[in-house]
Amino acid sequence: MFSSLWVVIDSHFYGFLKATGVTLQLTAVSLALAVLIGLVFAFFKLSRNPVANLVANAYIGIVRGTPLIVLLMFLYFGISSIVLLSSFWAGSLALAIHAGAYVAEIFRGAIQSIDHGQHEAARSLGMSRRTAMRLIILPQSFRRAIPPLGNQFIIGLKDSSLVAFLGVSEIYSTAMTAAAANFLPFETYLVAGLYYLVLVLIFTVLVHKLEIKLAPDRRAAT
Repeated sequence: MFSSLWVVIDSHFYGFLKATGVTLQLTAVSLALAVLIGLVFAFFKLSRNPVANLVANAYIGIVRGTPLIVLLMFLYFGISSIVLLSSFWAGSLALAIHAGAYVAEIFRGAIQSIDHGQHEAARSLGMSRRTAMRLIILPQSFRRAIPPLGNQFIIGLKDSSLVAFLGVSEIYSTAMTAAAANFLPFETYLVAGLYYLVLVLIFTVLVHKLEIKLAPDRRAAT
């Protein structure tokens, strides 16, 4: 087993390394878009406008109630029929729409966790509701949202493997191609799993360091 495992590592090292770069790009783009989408729908859900509430609840409910692979295929072919995009960008957008529903709930919870007295204090200083949200509430909310956002980012990294079915040459797609060529599926998918594991561990360490760095500010805010 170990000899065949080394064969896979040696023969496909550069292929997996290149695929790792694609996976990181895919994850970064989709999660950056997911943060923007999530923030918008978090505001919709917190809005006093019933139409905005309805739109946010419908979006979040549909996305959270649909298997990711089904949603990914539906969005990919739907997006491609309207706008001609590469599989990378269509897949990134589909993943962002999926993750955005979970990010919206994370932001909603973080914003609602801020003591209402801070809203009132900001308004007493003459700030508008929008200014108070931008200068007082959102900075604290972002700090409180870091742990669940970190978990969602790790989930997004692993979910990016499904974009292989759209033809994007990321880690899982590379593993499927390599396994079909070398007839060593167990060893090949084991190597792919190790690549994902290393990336997840790196993400976990970075998120933990960020939590520690912002912990004093978070305690002061509370």
